[in-house]
Amino acid sequence: MIPVRKGLLAISPLIVFVGFYLILSIVFKDFYAIPITVAFLVSSLYAVLTLKGKTIGERVEIFSRGAGSKDLMFMIWIFILAGAFASSARSMGAVDATVNLTLHLLPHKFLLPGIFLASCFISFALGTSVGTVVALTPIAVGLAHGGEVTSVPMMVALVMGGAYFGDNLSFISDTTVVATKSQGCMMKDKFKANILLILPFAILVLILYFFLGLGIITEIETKPISILKVLPYITVIIGAVSGLNVLIVLIAGIIMTGITGLIDGSYDFIGWLHSMADGMLGMSELMIMTLLAGGMLSIIKANGGIEFLLERMAKSIKGPRGAKASIAAMVSLVNLCTANNTVAIMTTGKIASGIASRFKISPKTTASILDTASCFTQALLPYGAQMLMAAGLAELSPLEIIPYLYYPFALGIAVIFNILLHKS
Repeated sequence: MIPVRKGLLAISPLIVFVGFYLILSIVFKDFYAIPITVAFLVSSLYAVLTLKGKTIGERVEIFSRGAGSKDLMFMIWIFILAGAFASSARSMGAVDATVNLTLHLLPHKFLLPGIFLASCFISFALGTSVGTVVALTPIAVGLAHGGEVTSVPMMVALVMGGAYFGDNLSFISDTTVVATKSQGCMMKDKFKANILLILPFAILVLILYFFLGLGIITEIETKPISILKVLPYITVIIGAVSGLNVLIVLIAGIIMTGITGLIDGSYDFIGWLHSMADGMLGMSELMIMTLLAGGMLSIIKANGGIEFLLERMAKSIKGPRGAKASIAAMVSLVNLCTANNTVAIMTTGKIASGIASRFKISPKTTASILDTASCFTQALLPYGAQMLMAAGLAELSPLEIIPYLYYPFALGIAVIFNILLHKS
């Protein structure tokens, strides 16, 4: 049994991280004024100081072992390749082509469910809620102003809801990568667990939008279809669903962007290489956070902090349902403090893994709960990046959009169902 004083000292780097970021964000009235990488750096430096009886070299060695663990290095590889793929695909026009194809396929008589489905597909293909919001919000706002749609906030909420469908399920989403690697499970297994949990609620929301949208008819202006430019995303989706190693899937996607971009003349060979480089550099913040978080958690573990938290939480947890509820509450709380669902999963993943192991909850179920609960929380944050972006593009207040976020609310209900209807 770890004494309370020693245990609190062991977990104090987590408290410093959340406190530093949260307090300064409140002081400056902006959750994006404080670089989160700096918050991780401050808490990591503090964590090194908490190790007693060791030289600086030994402390840094423990930190480095955690930062350089095989799971974290695998995540870094995924981030590098995902950045290269996303940037090279965007540079050759794959994002615009995917949006255009989706809008072509929309049933114009069913505008509301159509926009929701379009957002779901695009976010699943792109693996980013932010990218989906940026791509579709202006279209949704234009349709709201140009047709018989009475609520602009409703149209923006359709895009937001669909964006979190992909954020939660996509194989190349940051949250999926971090959730699966922190729990040591395969992406396809987490996907199967997640889709079984989410799909019924997604269908119910789709039906709701169908009835709400009856009688609304708006023509959508689209450009000529370019199937060629959509092929990289189709390649990645098929490869991921078939269970191929995610690194192979991303490499295949990158090669496909090069082939299609060169054939179609979107860029030359040097342009393709530069687009990949830009994408890799764009993932630098996430990679820095991953390394610092891994090192910090390694020191917390060396100090007995993980064991202390598990001991304390195990006392208050009554069975597997309580364990799953505590995991969902923990990641949601950190998400509220950091306004970043990827960081929330990264910070709580190892603790969640320990709780799940004690109560015999499968890694795929734990990964699903972490991802779904964090997406639910992130979607409803008035100060979340996606919400601020959508509200800014639509010239709305975030509070005008939140009441219409039916799918994110459904995600929260799905997590509760998962907890109550326990299945490991």
